[in-house]
Amino acid sequence: MPKVVAPLSEAAVRKLKVPGLYTVGGVPGLKLQVANENARSWILRATVADKVRDIGLGSYPTIPLKAARDMAGEMKLQIQQGLDPLHERQKKKGELAAARVSRKTFDECAEDYIKSIEKKWKNRKTPAQWTSSLETYASPTIGKLSVSDIDTAHIIKILEPIWSTKTETASRVRGRIESVLAYATTRGFR
Repeated sequence: MPKVVAPLSEAAVRKLKVPGLYTVGGVPGLKLQVANENARSWILRATVADKVRDIGLGSYPTIPLKAARDMAGEMKLQIQQGLDPLHERQKKKGELAAARVSRKTFDECAEDYIKSIEKKWKNRKTPAQWTSSLETYASPTIGKLSVSDIDTAHIIKILEPIWSTKTETASRVRGRIESVLAYATTRGFR
């Protein structure tokens, strides 16, 4: 049976400055690790799948005592439900990263692509020409769209107005859009 510790107050936690690992109470296994006066962090020591784990909850005072107790309580509930809190945290981070990647816009990809390739261009004016043509013709239609949402109809909408009057420009814009979308595909944004 774990030792029951009287919960410490925020003021008592604030005074802990000697290096060590302190049980703060409130949630079994919640501890404050003090490395030095300015480096303190929350740790939840818990048994997950028959293994004792130290799960980092963040630094103190960035995460106050009440928030650390709330986080530790949530993680204890996950453990009781048979879930691994670290695995759940990584899964949530992965979902957030995937959502961020899937929302990458055409303008963002165009900027990234131009930056990645501009060193290969011999003429220093080329990046400005690419940026200018894409901003003038592509951005008004697809600039704010996620690259995963762009389809052939969007490209036709961009090129139709200029194809018969500015054939060379239309051809260059088409090629540049194609390059940016290929870049987005290879990076996993499409």
